Amino acid sequence: MSLNKILKCHCGEVEIQVNLEQEIDQLKRCNCSMCKRKGTMVTTVNKKDLKIIKGEKKIKTYQFNTNVAKHHFCSGCGIHTHNLRRADENTFGINVGCIDEIKPSELFKMKTFVSDGQNHIKDRS
Repeated sequence: MSLNKILKCHCGEVEIQVNLEQEIDQLKRCNCSMCKRKGTMVTTVNKKDLKIIKGEKKIKTYQFNTNVAKHHFCSGCGIHTHNLRRADENTFGINVGCIDEIKPSELFKMKTFVSDGQNHIKDRS
């Protein structure tokens, strides 16, 4: 069973369709220096299940440290929509706050786990 959801940035210039395998019931927050600052709560989707349907030219990418992860955001409003994960380059983390149908009251009640990006295995020598 696949569930289609639409992610939208704040200004509406970027829209992304994602196909989820199941309803979102838990979230992840990363504690790396970038994610800690932006405070995004994410769920993971396979690369093949994410399609940019509007505003591809508005999407900018930020990389740091190992330059594996790609943090994508709208160049108009600055909202982080999704990121290519360095833990698994076949998946994206999607910002569930960009899904309009999820109310903030629901979002903050979901079980949330911390991903230890500060001590990521790909940073070890």
